[in-house]
Amino acid sequence: MKDLKQFNIPFVGLSEGNHDFKYIIENEFFEYFNFDEFESAILEVSLNFFKKSTMLELVFKVKGTVEVPCDITTELYHQKIKATLPLVVKFGQEYNEDNEEILILSHDAYQLNVAQYIYEMIILAIPNKRVHPKVLDGTMESETLKKLKELEVKEVKEENTAEEADPRWDKLKNLLTEKKR
Repeated sequence: MKDLKQFNIPFVGLSEGNHDFKYIIENEFFEYFNFDEFESAILEVSLNFFKKSTMLELVFKVKGTVEVPCDITTELYHQKIKATLPLVVKFGQEYNEDNEEILILSHDAYQLNVAQYIYEMIILAIPNKRVHPKVLDGTMESETLKKLKELEVKEVKEENTAEEADPRWDKLKNLLTEKKR
């Protein structure tokens, strides 16, 4: 990802131990992944990068907000995002990312681009059903909600009484009770 160079971490030159990285994520970041469901995004990602002699331990943390449309009213609102993603990087013969918690880099690798992991962590932190907080607490006023209330199915009260019952059904019920005897 040549356009996301700031997310490259050249771990070969880093000393063993703990290293911290901070990233500010805005809409431009998601354009690289062709993701356009956010109207705006302001997120802060902190990466705790712990280098050991034989492996790397990464812990990504994100917090901030993204502006998304409500699934019920289509009104925009700020969805809070908070998530953590641990990742262990080991070294082997060839690159392998089959396991979501362990990444294997080839022995000749010298840097790691973390943009894909940040992207996936943010996308997975967003709820599947996005509901505006004012809809949840009942204070939302919108044309969509008014129309939904108009079209709401009202409870149908059963007014069937014994006199209105079809006599054919009574005969069928009698068949059932006769069999039980």
